[in-house]
Amino acid sequence: MSRILIIEDDPTIQMGLSYYLTQEGFAVDVAGSCEETKALLEKSEDYQLALLDLSLPDGNGFDLFQEIRKKIFLPVIFLTAVDDEVSIVMGLDMGAEDYVVKPFKARELLSRIKRVLRNRSSLSFNILHIGSITVDMKQAKVTKNGKDLMLTALEYKIFLILVTNPNQVFTREQILADIWDVNEDYVNDNTLTVYIKRLREKIEDDKDQPKIIQTVRGIGYKAVIE
Repeated sequence: MSRILIIEDDPTIQMGLSYYLTQEGFAVDVAGSCEETKALLEKSEDYQLALLDLSLPDGNGFDLFQEIRKKIFLPVIFLTAVDDEVSIVMGLDMGAEDYVVKPFKARELLSRIKRVLRNRSSLSFNILHIGSITVDMKQAKVTKNGKDLMLTALEYKIFLILVTNPNQVFTREQILADIWDVNEDYVNDNTLTVYIKRLREKIEDDKDQPKIIQTVRGIGYKAVIE
C-alpha cells in the first residue's frame, strides 16, 4: 500500500483528499503546516509521494520542498491556486514531479498520482551504466567518470526518458508532454531544444557529434545505448 503525505492547510481540502485517497486504497497522513510536515518526516520517511500546497501558514511550499529534498528524495506534486507560468516553471525546475492548479478534479489528480508512483516504482532501485556515465535513479544522480554532472531537474527528466527506453524514438511532443504533463501555451519546441543542447554539453564527449542523445531528423530524439 502506497503512503501519501498531504501537506495542505485548508481543512475542507484536507478532509476531501484524505477520504478520497483512502477509498482508493492509499494510506494517508495529513500536515497543515511546515512544522507539522517536518515533525511527521522526523518520525517516518516511509512516504511514496507528497501533495504539497504552496501557500502554508508558516512558510512557502517551495522552501519546504527544498528542505525536504536536502534530507530525502520524496516525489512531490505541488497543489496551488496560483496559475502562472513563472510558478509552474519554478516548481518543475526545482524537481517536482507535477503541478496541479486548484480547483482540480479528484480523478485527474488520482491519475497524476498513479503516474508518478508508477514511474518511481519502476526506477527506484536501478543503476544504469552507459559507457563512462552512471545513472543512479534512486538518488536521481548522473555521473561521468565518477564526477557529478550536476544536471538540473528538467535535464535529468529528459535524459531519463531517453536512456530508460534505449533506441526508442521520441517525438518532441512526447518528451514535452512527459516533462510538463499539462497543456499550457508556454510549452514549445524552443524549450526542449535548449535542454537537449545543455544535456549534450554535459554528457557527450563531443557535443557537436553526439553518440548518446541522437537527433532523428523531422521526428525527435533517441538514446543510443550499445
